[in-house]
Amino acid sequence: MLKIYTKTGDKGSTSLYDGTRVPKDSIRVESYGTIDELNSSLGLSRNYCQDSEIKEILFKIQRSLFNVAGELATQDSEAFPERVSETDTQWLEWIIDHYLDQMNRDEVFQFIIPGSNLFSASMHVSRTVCRRAERRILTLAEEAPIRSELIKYVNRLSDAIYTMARFSETELHKVDFKK
Repeated sequence: MLKIYTKTGDKGSTSLYDGTRVPKDSIRVESYGTIDELNSSLGLSRNYCQDSEIKEILFKIQRSLFNVAGELATQDSEAFPERVSETDTQWLEWIIDHYLDQMNRDEVFQFIIPGSNLFSASMHVSRTVCRRAERRILTLAEEAPIRSELIKYVNRLSDAIYTMARFSETELHKVDFKK
């Protein structure tokens, strides 16, 4: 019988992809753990999605997040076999442009109250998790080498998630700062 518990982390440490043991509350674990949280959040969003194209996009993003997390869970990123690339980032830029082109440009950059339906609401939660992941990765980059392409990918990813969420809003509740 395969057991999920190993008891090796009972004293507060965990193993990275390369076998190195680190404290469970290290910024590296926090970084890839937040990417894992983002992946789960996007999985929830995908289940609320009615648009087959966006569902496919989200699935592809979820697969790429395993590579992001794996690289972050490896002290020597060169040793991790599959890493996000400039091509992956360019694909996210295409997604952003594709959905922005379909929206009313006068309303795209207005502040809105997110969540006029379950899908857009869940995507806005995913967007905020992605932005937190980016902040955690930047903190990690202050103490360990992190590839600039990985940072760029996560930055574009939050924009892509925002764009798909914004595109999927069924009605806009604009924020009026004067009230």
